[in-house]
Amino acid sequence: MLTVSIDSAAITIPADLLPSDGRFGCGPSKIRPAAVDALHRAADTFLGTSHRQRRVQDVVGALREGLAQLFSLPDGYEVMLGNGGSTLFWDAATFGLIDQRSLHLSFGEFSSKFAAAAKAAPFLGDPVVLESAAGTRPGVDVHPEVDVYAFTHNETSTGVMMPLERPAGVAASDALVLVDATSAAGGLRWQPHNVDCYYFAPQKSFASDGGLWLACVSPAAIERIERIAKSGRWMPAILDLSQALDNSRKDQTLNTPALATLFLMNEQVRWMNDNGGLEFAAGRCDQSAANIYAWADASTYATPFVATSADRSHVVAAIDLDGTVDANVVAKVLRANGVVDTESYRKLGRNQLRVAMFPAIEPGDVAQLTRCIDFVADALRS
Repeated sequence: MLTVSIDSAAITIPADLLPSDGRFGCGPSKIRPAAVDALHRAADTFLGTSHRQRRVQDVVGALREGLAQLFSLPDGYEVMLGNGGSTLFWDAATFGLIDQRSLHLSFGEFSSKFAAAAKAAPFLGDPVVLESAAGTRPGVDVHPEVDVYAFTHNETSTGVMMPLERPAGVAASDALVLVDATSAAGGLRWQPHNVDCYYFAPQKSFASDGGLWLACVSPAAIERIERIAKSGRWMPAILDLSQALDNSRKDQTLNTPALATLFLMNEQVRWMNDNGGLEFAAGRCDQSAANIYAWADASTYATPFVATSADRSHVVAAIDLDGTVDANVVAKVLRANGVVDTESYRKLGRNQLRVAMFPAIEPGDVAQLTRCIDFVADALRS
């Protein structure tokens, strides 16, 4: 690695290279200004009101209906929500969706955490964990003794995405397919018939803030939740998915949610549906991904971290830089110029940039970002 000592303020990126909006963080992500304006207009009658009353329940109901529309959920599927985010949902699923034993694909920081939660549960058998190195994904093996297959649609830490398919010959009555879609939902395509529980959070593709989890659940998953809840298995109320299901059907959460988060997410879902639904949203991510990967493939110093092109995420791009350019310095210079949150995932420890490409981010801004990176790299190497 060529170490460059530089005052980040010493490099000024020309205005014509800068993106119109410099937010490229993987969460919390860019929130569309129109959604913030809508929240401001509604603030006097929405913020600071009871989440048990109709004003807030109407927003929750609209959000649940909007997600069902966005994902073309079949009859019998329901949208659930609760407090705590995806991290809490791993524990809730450990209590309320795994019957005896689970299988997990582990190919990054976040996909490994659900496996760890299942392994720590004293009332479950040891999970089957299929691992692969960062930047790759493992294949799926069928194990007749497991009753949950736990997949990750998009590994946020590494920029690896995977297609979602029910394991060959495995019916939902035999084993549920649970998918962590925290950074994928709203930006990647999927077919509900392949998934029994598709869970996610608001602060990525849905351009809101954190603190909630949401899940699209199949009839088989609902049956599992209700059966385990009646089995006598102890679980804390906040992790009891049967209570979350009951409250969701009333368009509310067990305890007080962040009202601004609900409102902003509903605005984003409405924007997606009004403009063409999931195809519109995923199409924007496709354009952004085409912009950044074409640039990296053609670059003399930048390379996509994920070697297999089909596995390269369309919502989170990880780009390695060679030893002539220090990625940390590049990110620091970008930040000084108003282009923020391009730093690599901290635990990978690579000379790397990580760029969010969620639907709210303009594909043209991703193209502008690559021009900014080139400008900074040239300045550092000159």
